[in-house]
Amino acid sequence: MKIAILGTAYPYRGGLAAFNERLARQFMSEGHEVTIYTFTLQYPSFLFPGKTQYSSEQAPSNLHIQRVVNSCNPFNWLRVGRRIAATNADMLVSCYWMSFMAPCMGVIERIVKHRSPKTRCLALVHNMLPHEQSLLDKLCAPYFVRSTEGFVALSEAVVNDIDKLDRQGKPKTFSPHPVYDHYGKIHAKTGACRHLGLKVDNDYMLFFGLVRAYKGLDLLIDAFALVKERLPKLHLLVAGEFYEDEDKYRRQIADNGLQDRVVLHNEFIADDDLQYWFSAADLVVQPYKTATQSGVTQVAFHFCKPMLVTNVGGLGEIVHHKKMGYAVEPQAPAIAEAIADYYENNRQQAFTDYLINEKDKYTWDKLTRKFIAML
Repeated sequence: MKIAILGTAYPYRGGLAAFNERLARQFMSEGHEVTIYTFTLQYPSFLFPGKTQYSSEQAPSNLHIQRVVNSCNPFNWLRVGRRIAATNADMLVSCYWMSFMAPCMGVIERIVKHRSPKTRCLALVHNMLPHEQSLLDKLCAPYFVRSTEGFVALSEAVVNDIDKLDRQGKPKTFSPHPVYDHYGKIHAKTGACRHLGLKVDNDYMLFFGLVRAYKGLDLLIDAFALVKERLPKLHLLVAGEFYEDEDKYRRQIADNGLQDRVVLHNEFIADDDLQYWFSAADLVVQPYKTATQSGVTQVAFHFCKPMLVTNVGGLGEIVHHKKMGYAVEPQAPAIAEAIADYYENNRQQAFTDYLINEKDKYTWDKLTRKFIAML
């Protein structure tokens, strides 16, 4: 079978690129021919708050990636649509995550359907609607939904959002985010701490990924302040690039007397280094204020790390409360009590054992089967 994937991939960095590349490898391992069509321009620079959109790592040698898509040029969309249609692929998977991409992906899908009726245009949807919708979301997201023939979403919450826009009853299904299993091996905590320059005898909770307001780092800092006397060995690792004012968080840390117990690493974490941050941690904390699902949980699965998440979006669907971690309300006192319970009652081994048994639910072949079933 010939499969085209439309979305982010190398040389772009981040979780979306990693997801699409891992999805391509899974299809390839099943005997399919796969081409990823990615961007020459993904975002205009004024829309991108980080330091760079691009990876500093070597290009993947085993993937067929074509950089052909300009997200802002409608004439380019027509050319790319014709190019994909000419391959006569069996399936086009558009990897959708924000309304800004809806016109680009919607036009490409329409061209492909018109010129290659054989090709089934499906969508892998990370997020359908933001919690605060703009005019762009109200106009563009429905356009993409109308152009697509079927949907696979990574949380039930996203399936419900698609339902709100789909007036034709198109097929849609939920398939949980698979485990990110390509980020290196699990290291002993002592070795990981030494690699990162951390004291081995401390306890570490990890906040990982891009720092944005909705991810609730401020809630976690306030929660930490509530338990700092009860847990004198506990430290917080914040590993990820700040997409907002770092000084604001430094002031909050200082106001709570946590300067010596919080490590702020304001850098994008490369794939080769990610394994050390997760291996050093005892607990991965995602104190999000809003969410659909998160790839961080699936990285934690790979490294067999218990998680504390807030019960928003689809996070609570994955993290079973007091079995492999905690799913609590997005409030500092609730987060604080879960942290205290974890360390004071030595939950790590029991949670880890449960988590290891759960990992088999989140394999990549389960996701590819959902797409094949829609053909």
